[in-house]
Amino acid sequence: MQYEQQLVRTLRQQEQIMQDLQRVRELQLPDCYIGAGYIRNYIWDELHGYERRELHSDIDVVYYDATDLSEERDSQLEHELRAATGNNKWSVKNQARMHLRNGDAPYQSTEDALRYWPECVTAIAVQLDAQGQIRVCAPYGLEDLYMLVVRKSPSFVDTAYYNKRVLQKNWQEHWPKLTIVRA
Repeated sequence: MQYEQQLVRTLRQQEQIMQDLQRVRELQLPDCYIGAGYIRNYIWDELHGYERRELHSDIDVVYYDATDLSEERDSQLEHELRAATGNNKWSVKNQARMHLRNGDAPYQSTEDALRYWPECVTAIAVQLDAQGQIRVCAPYGLEDLYMLVVRKSPSFVDTAYYNKRVLQKNWQEHWPKLTIVRA
């Protein structure tokens, strides 16, 4: 709970993240969050004493809606977010269909889908609820995030992909205090 409170407090101080959370809330998508590198990298920057940098390739919006699995819907939502913000980094994915791409059993929720993301530290997402409270979805907790540890998620089975991914991401060049655990 200590880390969750720290994360919420930190995010509340970041005007751009709060605006993005509000914008995503306005989409009114079910079980919807912003996650992955957009949140993770901001915290890593803070823990390294860096000013906020845009070291993320996208702003991952994830939601769960089994009633509409169309990729077209996600593309339309991305287009709307890009047009509204002028930021081309928006990526929207309905987790109700992502098991097909990933070769997993069907996911039951956004949190369940996050369990299958490659790294525990990437399987973190946040949302702004109707009351303006930040809700955290982190199936593996936040300890790795704050302890600067990168490890493979227990449910992610492709060890070779994980090892290749952490090498290609070159995270330690940007955040030298990280400890990368090879699988």
